[in-house]
Amino acid sequence: MATLKDVARETGLTVSTVSRVLNNRGYISKEAREKVYEAMKKLNYQPNEVARSLSKQTTNTIGVILPHIDHPYFSRLLSSLETAAYLNEYKLMVFNSNERDDKEVKYLEMCRGIRVAGIILCSGTVDVQRFEDLGVPLVTIERFLESGTAAIECDNRQGGRMVAKHLAEKGCRKVVYLSGENAEPMPADDRAQGFAEVCRQEGLECLDLEEEKTDALYASLDYHEYIEKILEEHPEIDGIFASSDVIAAQVIQICRKKGIPIPDQIKLVGFDDSLISMLTSPAITTIRQPIPEMASLAVQTILRASNKEMVPSRTILPVSLVERETT
Repeated sequence: MATLKDVARETGLTVSTVSRVLNNRGYISKEAREKVYEAMKKLNYQPNEVARSLSKQTTNTIGVILPHIDHPYFSRLLSSLETAAYLNEYKLMVFNSNERDDKEVKYLEMCRGIRVAGIILCSGTVDVQRFEDLGVPLVTIERFLESGTAAIECDNRQGGRMVAKHLAEKGCRKVVYLSGENAEPMPADDRAQGFAEVCRQEGLECLDLEEEKTDALYASLDYHEYIEKILEEHPEIDGIFASSDVIAAQVIQICRKKGIPIPDQIKLVGFDDSLISMLTSPAITTIRQPIPEMASLAVQTILRASNKEMVPSRTILPVSLVERETT
């Protein structure tokens, strides 16, 4: 098995120079860097990650904690995070919490134990005190923590406002916002607030369904009974704002089952612009979250913070409306 000394001998460089290339420390000329990579490939040299972590007090690994890895939004976010990490020569260690506190706590401890460069948290159930004294940068996506390093969000309130304006322009008069209920306050809650604000301005009647929400909906991602109940009790609804494309896709299924034509009888708008929004029939009008941009910014924030650079505590990126067949 090739060693660091073998790579140095092959390149004619010192061991310390080869080490600096591998750890991306200090100035290294392009020529020297290419020599090292060519020698590593020729000798099939594999860097010892454990040794590197001991010398650097960290690894080139970023921990990512997701609540639902099978949710189209989080799947796309994870793909974008992996791309951003790879472009910066970092790797991801991914954890799927299923919204369980005990799993998130365990994963946080694992991240600390393997000396990750930072943690990207996309979930929201653990007590905030658990995040104190982590010793590594903590970046949240669509969640704000006072004890976190930085938070990255999309403009949820503006997205809700865009939807209400769009439904009003399409002639809707009685509308509803459909979502699951998360136990913790989340930035996504602002979607409902922005939607309600513009509904009032435009004279739209917006049904209040607060009492009918349940945590189980978000945990299971199955909204069929909830949607069917709403449509049966309120047949006058002519506009629906679904807080995710997953919910919007299930609205299409229920409406087809009940013989309700979309968009002729009901106009429908989702949120996220995940792949599912383009695969349904009809295709879903939705609010596009800038997921690749959010992922890239999250990774860059981890790298900057791990280098002791100042980073914004909260960044909100703009959203846009993508009009498709459901409106």
